[in-house]
Amino acid sequence: MLDVFTHFADWLSYSIMGLAPDTSVGIGVHFFIEDTSKILVLLIVLIYVISYLRASLNVEKVRDYLSVKNRGVGYVLGSMFGAITPFCSCSSIPLFMGFVTARIPIGITVAFLITSPLINEVVVIMLGSILGLKFTVMYIIIGMLLGILAGVIVDLFKAHRWLQPFLAKAYLEDEMSDIQSNCNQVASPTAPALTHHQRHAFSVNETSTIVKRIWKWVIIGVGIGAFIHGFVPAQWFEQNLSDGQWWTVPMATLSAIPIYTNASGVVPIMASLIQKGMPLGTTLAFCMGAVAVSLPEFMMLKQVMQYRLLGLIAGYLFVAISVVGWLFNSYH
Repeated sequence: MLDVFTHFADWLSYSIMGLAPDTSVGIGVHFFIEDTSKILVLLIVLIYVISYLRASLNVEKVRDYLSVKNRGVGYVLGSMFGAITPFCSCSSIPLFMGFVTARIPIGITVAFLITSPLINEVVVIMLGSILGLKFTVMYIIIGMLLGILAGVIVDLFKAHRWLQPFLAKAYLEDEMSDIQSNCNQVASPTAPALTHHQRHAFSVNETSTIVKRIWKWVIIGVGIGAFIHGFVPAQWFEQNLSDGQWWTVPMATLSAIPIYTNASGVVPIMASLIQKGMPLGTTLAFCMGAVAVSLPEFMMLKQVMQYRLLGLIAGYLFVAISVVGWLFNSYH
């Protein structure tokens, strides 16, 4: 299905606009058209579906299951769900926003958000064919552990306070409701089931509200990523980060942040850099930074997070990815 967006970008960039596919302008414009159309369509479809499910299911029971009885299981499930969803960082944001809006614990939503861009079935197949089974298994385990640990840290900081006010207020209201319910020990009445028309109306309204809030940031963020994708030469990284010194790992992580790509696209780059002599850990840090800490993602997340929460997640990812890089360099 996602090939439709590639074909659309091919047609518009190369046939209609007449751009050459092997030029920086052609690559950048193609990237912008493909990812903008893909993300906006996914935003609309996924937000609608999630909103419809929210209106159909007993969200309170799901939230209670994840947050009270099985918080540790919730982190694992959030990370596992991120691993099996074939989305890049920006495409996974609609699901993340749906979780947040439904007041699923913030740590579980972050576990999903971190893991989702790092792991999917295409990456597993490509890594297995290029770098072998052992490395692939290690990569999957590390990717999931990064998500789980991020969720634990975010909840330890009670980071739901650092969501945008309209979401933080909702979390606070949930906490007060839970406290009152526990004190009174009175079961809340079950809300009547909504009709299909009511669920549809709720979903349309929710989708419209969220898309209106973030569409411009999709355009700006993908535009920045497309410019860098088309004009930043890959040779720079090979020339400056291939000597294996300790500082090359955090430098590789920082260098990758502006480069917006997905895990499937970065695996061939990873193999190429390793073949040209870049240490495995440095390469892994660069590639994980590119897919997990992209500028477009953080620009869109700003619509639901305050700078303190964005800073916490960015700082955690920088440190965690750097540690992973150092460990792999030492091991390899």
